Amino acid sequence: MEIKTLKSFVAVATFSSFSRAAKELNTVQPAISRHIAALESELKTQLFFRTSREVSLTASGARLFKDASALILQVEQTKQAVQRASQGQIGTLTIGYLGGAVLSFLPRLVRQYIKSHPNIDVNLVEMTAAEQVEALLDQRIDISLSRPMPEQYAQSYTSFEIYKDKLVAVLSLDHPLAQCASIQLSDIQHEPFILFDRESAIGLFDGIIKECQIAQFSPRIIHHPKQMQTVLTQVASGLGVSVVPSAIQDLRSDECVFVPIDGMRDTLPLVLTYQTHRASPMAKDFAQLIHQHCDEIKRQQK
Repeated sequence: MEIKTLKSFVAVATFSSFSRAAKELNTVQPAISRHIAALESELKTQLFFRTSREVSLTASGARLFKDASALILQVEQTKQAVQRASQGQIGTLTIGYLGGAVLSFLPRLVRQYIKSHPNIDVNLVEMTAAEQVEALLDQRIDISLSRPMPEQYAQSYTSFEIYKDKLVAVLSLDHPLAQCASIQLSDIQHEPFILFDRESAIGLFDGIIKECQIAQFSPRIIHHPKQMQTVLTQVASGLGVSVVPSAIQDLRSDECVFVPIDGMRDTLPLVLTYQTHRASPMAKDFAQLIHQHCDEIKRQQK
């Protein structure tokens, strides 16, 4: 049963006329007659009562008319939906992000994106850097706002840098160094360290350890939480000190102070990443929006 044949049937049923159906479909009456004959042969039933004066539906024809009309409408709606999806007008966009790294710009730009793409469902999923790598590989997210992809996967993805972040020390309010304008990393070498879990952010953890080695000490790590907010809570409670990306200050941290560290060599790029050959139009549109605001975002981070 082809859609073209069903359209001929619905047109004859609607106009009660083979000639009017042919005119409506911009074809000839013999073609309409062949379509109806083929349908009746396939279904092994008569669909119309035909007289010299009128054409009317049989009981079987009336049932087919109801279902065929709904099916044709569904096909047309599907065509339109697919075309709109291919143009990035409808669909779902899932964005993975590092919580503290994007609070200064992501909410505002997502609102802007939704305003210009009102029929796109946007999902925001907070993930660690490691989780975002897996989610990109499994195609569970369309956009990643995280650290650079591991080199073994990078060639299959398109990325651009949004801004570079710096590492800062996190101290409790009553820490002796809390009021300093800046410190040396070696100033806290004898303190217990609370560092974000390495498996969740390998680049961050290894970068901090590298800086400690340059400062000629190995940190005594007593806790390694899997949530950055937990790091701040433990530091605020006086359990130790930490080193984190500067953007983490946007998280709730009333009981902590963030102190610049002199001479830090390592920086943490925040990058937007999406799959090069499978990116949806929605993902490309969102990436373009972020790219257009990169200079503004960089200025905010200074």
